[in-house]
Formats: sequence, C-alpha cells, structure tokens
Amino acid sequence: MIEQQPHLANEYAVVPSSLATLTGRALGIDIGGTGIKAAVVDVESGQLVSERIRQPTPQPPTPDAVLDVVVDVVRQLELTGILTPDLPAGAGFPSVIRSGQAMTATHGEQAWVGMPVQGLLSERLGRPVVVLNDADAAGVAEIAYGAGQGHAGVVLLLDLGTGIGSALFIDGQLVPNLQLGHIEFHGRDAETRVSPAARSRRNIGWKKWGREFNELLAAYEHYLWPDLIILGGGLAKDFSKYQKFLRTKAPLVPAAMGNAAGIVGAARVGASVGPVSEPPGPWDGLATESS
Repeated sequence: MIEQQPHLANEYAVVPSSLATLTGRALGIDIGGTGIKAAVVDVESGQLVSERIRQPTPQPPTPDAVLDVVVDVVRQLELTGILTPDLPAGAGFPSVIRSGQAMTATHGEQAWVGMPVQGLLSERLGRPVVVLNDADAAGVAEIAYGAGQGHAGVVLLLDLGTGIGSALFIDGQLVPNLQLGHIEFHGRDAETRVSPAARSRRNIGWKKWGREFNELLAAYEHYLWPDLIILGGGLAKDFSKYQKFLRTKAPLVPAAMGNAAGIVGAARVGASVGPVSEPPGPWDGLATESS
C-alpha cells in the first residue's frame, strides 16, 4: 500500500494571477535588510493611499527587535485612521518562506530559521497577515502593475538591493522562493560579488560592475531563457548609468514601481484572501514582447 503524503496546498502563500482583479485596500509591509516599511494600498490600482512609514532595520536583526519595529511602524499607520482593524495584510520577508516559516537566515541572523513569521506577525499586529519572500513580493507588484504588466511567458525580476533577490513568473504565476542571488559566480555567491552592496564594498565603477553583472545575466539566461528581465531594487533608478554595458537576449527594462514595489506586492497577496475576479481567458490577446 502506498503511503499518502500530507497535502501541501497551504505550504506557499496563495498569489493571485497578475491578471486577477482585486478590490479594496490592504496593508503592505516590506521587511528589508536596511529598512522596514509599510503603507495602505489600493489593490485594484496598486497605488499607496496612505503615507509610507519607514524605520531602519535593527542591527542585529533579531526576531524580537524586528517584530518590535514592525509593530511600531504599523501602529503609526493606525494612528492616521487610514489603516482600519478590518484590513488584511501581507508582508515581504528576506527569507525562503514555507508554510509561513522562515527557512533561511535573514541577513545572517540564524535565530530566524524555523520561526513562524506569519503567525508571529498576525499575533503581534492583531490582523491576518500573509508572508512571502521579499523579492517575490516586489515581483508580484511589477508584474501586476508595473514593468511586467501584460507580459506573458517567462518573466524574471532581479531585486538589486542589499543583495540580489529574484522572482520568476510563468504566464503571470509566481514560482516561489527562487534564490538566484546565491548561485556560484567566480567561486562565490553571486550577490557577494556583484550586488549593489558588493559594488560599494569593492569600490568599482559602473563599467567594471556592469560587465561582471552582464556575465551573471548571461548565466541566468542560459538556465531560464526568460522572455523579459526586469531590474528592480535600489539600482533600478541608476539603470541609465550601466545599461550600455549589458547585453541580453531578452528585453531588459528597469522596474517601474520604485521603492513601493515590496509594499504593493505584499498588500496584493494579503488582499487575495478576499474577493478575486479571474479573467475568463488568461493572456488572450496580450503582447508577448516588451513595450
């Protein structure tokens, strides 16, 4: 007799298709390596409808310290009256997330591994919270509202921030927890050599960095054959400074959502527990090339 495996339907956050129409508002929280940010989002338009509250990520980023800052940021939003008790929430967190738990260390803080991040945030904030990887959250925003909107096929987003986050979509659906920043590159983790933080640490210019980063992009294309590559995170605003050093087979574009991407994507996923309207024919009549 074959032993039945446990049902894993709830192992990953339910992420609505990029073509799904959501309504209402939700709280979006972006927990990053340098800052913790939150705002209330209109999930139909992807626009912030409150001010964006930000505080520095505590160092070291221990669970208690980070949770205290998240609570403080959210309480500030509640005081504005825009964040009401009935609103659901989503949070992007810098770790592989499975069944609401952190599976990898956030920026080297090993105490997070195995922690029930989703349950802790829901309990501390007094509202339902859905947690997903932070780069995945940024990708959700870009493909639903930003640079990836309307693109079918394989879309790869690289979140160039403290490290190199990555999010992959196939026909608008997320492949969760992709960790491309940690592939071997010149004998090291890719992000330890060519992330924005590494560029600053190595004190190299755009030309040298761009040529090395282009090697990494070539490797990603060899593995994944994306139809579109989106560069997000802090370096998206500097795209014009290094664009000429990059050569890719797929169209390569900067992200459009700016530093709100993580907040907006997290809110969209958090709101997906409510009414979601899926289109009758996904991708019918949509362009497959970069606009």
